[in-house]
Amino acid sequence: MYGKLLLQTALGASLCVLASSAFAEGGYDQGNLIKPVDKTLEIVFIPKVIHPWYDVVEQGAKASVAEFEKLGVKVNVRFDAPPTADINEHIKKIENNSAVHPDGLAVACLDPATDTQAINDAIAAGIKVATFDTDCPDSKRIMYVGHNKDEQDGYDLGKFLAERVGGKGKVGILAGSLSAPNHKARVEGFKKAIAEYPDMSVAFDRPDNDNLQAAIDLTENALQGNPDLVGMFGSNASAPVGAARAVETAGLVGKVHIVGMDDLPEAIEFVKKGVIDAQKAQRQWEIGYWTVKYFVAMAQGHTFPKEHATGSQLITADSLK
Repeated sequence: MYGKLLLQTALGASLCVLASSAFAEGGYDQGNLIKPVDKTLEIVFIPKVIHPWYDVVEQGAKASVAEFEKLGVKVNVRFDAPPTADINEHIKKIENNSAVHPDGLAVACLDPATDTQAINDAIAAGIKVATFDTDCPDSKRIMYVGHNKDEQDGYDLGKFLAERVGGKGKVGILAGSLSAPNHKARVEGFKKAIAEYPDMSVAFDRPDNDNLQAAIDLTENALQGNPDLVGMFGSNASAPVGAARAVETAGLVGKVHIVGMDDLPEAIEFVKKGVIDAQKAQRQWEIGYWTVKYFVAMAQGHTFPKEHATGSQLITADSLK
């Protein structure tokens, strides 16, 4: 019995050695699944609208391009956004860029119900399509890079504002684009938070369509129509900046408190000055950086995630010290 056990052990060891030798001598090598990129890769980003927020996405994308260039992999990145948040123009951008068949097409969904078909058509044509910033989860997109906890962001900012004003008073909402799911989710989260305070109410709720001048004008209207307003919430990058400009011009800093999304340079300056109380900021540099990384990985034959969550952070005057 003991002899048989020794024999079996010896045979097992021999087989392991033989298997190792086979791999060492050119057997199955998973590294062979990875292919070199022998051409310049063309990657196109289609944001929802021309906006400074996407400039930071582009900075991250270009940083990724620079890293690949050092490795001998050439990548061209192009951003092609519609001038306004118009779904018809957005669809045209997707269709026109699909026609030139890039190596990667990244779409920030403006209206998922409409964008989904355009994305699926591009996929059917053999184009690798990813979504960024705002997802089209029902489409056949191959990957999403961005932050999808929008309702939580709105809720967190609602709680922050409620506590700042002592749980009492009227607040206004700049709702962004009504078709943008991230804007809608943030508003829903904000309203849920405010609803937890019986002595608070939403007195003003209007879409600014991610337009700075519209945000200024709407905030001025809200202040005039509601002289007892104690707070404003901006669901997109332009909104808190527009609200801050209007509140500062009206001499109501410290009386009308502002919370909102994202970290445009002007918004950060308003936070430092105390005009804006808090911002929730996405890490859009990461969005651009990783989207490019993954498109190159696809071209090389690497695996890649279905979703890459980039997260958000709360910014206050104290956190900036």
